[in-house]
Amino acid sequence: MAHTINPQVRMANEIAVQFHHQPADQAATAIATHIRKFWDPRMKADLFSQADSNTASLDPLVIQAVKQLKG
Repeated sequence: MAHTINPQVRMANEIAVQFHHQPADQAATAIATHIRKFWDPRMKADLFSQADSNTASLDPLVIQAVKQLKG
């Protein structure tokens, strides 16, 4: 059975790639802003759950963004 990546994890990581050229703090803020503006509450809740589980392969910038969103 093939392992499938969670859709929110995949999308968040794809967003993060777009900001890798920026300093980490600016990139994390940009990712958090994007998620805040465009993701519905269920998508955000699922991403938070994935981040809390520590089993998802989240980009470090996404982890920083999630901390900003939860803070």
